[in-house]
Amino acid sequence: MEARAIQTAVRQSARKMRLVVDQIRGRSVPEADAILRFSKKVAAIQIRKVLKSAVANAERSAERQNERLDVDTLTVRYAVVNEGPTLKRFTMAAMGRGTPIKKRTSHVEIRVGADAAKAKAAPAPRAEAAKAKAPKAEAKAEKPAKKAAAAKKPRAKKDK
Repeated sequence: MEARAIQTAVRQSARKMRLVVDQIRGRSVPEADAILRFSKKVAAIQIRKVLKSAVANAERSAERQNERLDVDTLTVRYAVVNEGPTLKRFTMAAMGRGTPIKKRTSHVEIRVGADAAKAKAAPAPRAEAAKAKAPKAEAKAEKPAKKAAAAKKPRAKKDK
């Protein structure tokens, strides 16, 4: 189960917001919420709204599909901040001139999903079988590499 939320044209620069998003990426939702709640950055307020919206979307999606969902098992799978449109303004300067001001905006996208640790616990026996077969696959991979190296012999230069 995965859900997402997007907020566009947030009136803060993407560079400042990325500092906060980097802190919550890959963490559980309750932990990410605690980090955002106690962060001193102004960007944390907007990012927390997007996180709450993503969690609400996950709950709503689970309700529609008639499935159980424990919010505490959700993790922040994908969190990114992209640049939005820049508002261009001018302010007064000396000698009747105007200097430009760029008021930057950003787009925030957060995706939450079920905890990966529980999902990976079940297929563990298959993973062990794949590891046992891996050395054979590596030996096969070496043979074509040797052929490719032999095929790349230096060629004689053509005279013009």
